[in-house]
Amino acid sequence: MLRRSLLAAPLVLAAAPALAQWVPKLPIKILVGYAPGGTADITARLAADAIMRQHGYPVVVDNKTGAGGFIALKQVAQSPPDGYTVGIGIMGQIAVGAVVPGSNIPLDLDKELVPIANLVGVPMALIVRPNAPFKTIPELVAYAKANPGKLSYASTGLGSTNQLAAEFLGFESGGLKMIHVPYRGGAPAIADVAAGNVDMFFGNVSELMSLANAGKVRVLALAATKPTPLAPDLPLLTKDIPALDINNWFGIFGPAGLPADIQAALSKLFIGAIADPSNKEALAKQGLESLGQDPAAFKAYIMKDRERWAKVVKQGNIKAE
Repeated sequence: MLRRSLLAAPLVLAAAPALAQWVPKLPIKILVGYAPGGTADITARLAADAIMRQHGYPVVVDNKTGAGGFIALKQVAQSPPDGYTVGIGIMGQIAVGAVVPGSNIPLDLDKELVPIANLVGVPMALIVRPNAPFKTIPELVAYAKANPGKLSYASTGLGSTNQLAAEFLGFESGGLKMIHVPYRGGAPAIADVAAGNVDMFFGNVSELMSLANAGKVRVLALAATKPTPLAPDLPLLTKDIPALDINNWFGIFGPAGLPADIQAALSKLFIGAIADPSNKEALAKQGLESLGQDPAAFKAYIMKDRERWAKVVKQGNIKAE
């Protein structure tokens, strides 16, 4: 697997306002490596609709699923750097996959892609089985310490964001000894937590609240520094463990070699689109927060995220499937 250090070439966007003068003459295509209806797809379509509404530029969302979302990003990397093909990249691919040994990544993320804009983030939440003997994070930690090797957590596979989040919790709590139970997807993992077969699971809060509201699982805490509109009364995990602020982000990437003026113009278009007031309600319903990071801020955010997850990977000796 190719190693990743920094994302593409240095960006110089603040040098001259004239750089952001590129105007699209053809439809912009957003490639999404995940199925319609998911967070990545919803994000792309909200941005596309807003760009068309604000500026009249045609934008098309094209779902290219497979290989953990990398089929779409590979196609982005192979596209001409003319601004007309971009793609959604997510934390699990760009920040987590890049630092987990054995990850099957079919391109060099840093040499073949450039960041354009970080659009939205959704916090992770920790759910536990309904009859779990702990109702708070301190109680969970105390239980795990009193019962080493008994507490179990589900994930969507070895090297997944779900696994790293649980290991991060264990690491920040003083080294909890837990049992990892990997599944082939989030649905069976959550189902086994609901059935009481596994103790806990970290997932995007937007994917968990319907089950929690139905009483099938219990949400112990939100891994964020502030409440979510989806469930404003959820306890914040960061109050007990400050480092546990886990925001799954969704950003726009383009092919390497994208000229600075096109990169700047696209960044402005997408940031403005996701911040459109008409998107506020739709984002809130999905538990999404507008991030609006330009290429420089996005690049720094990615590198900081990689540094954090690399420590968790090393501490837990984590490898991909």
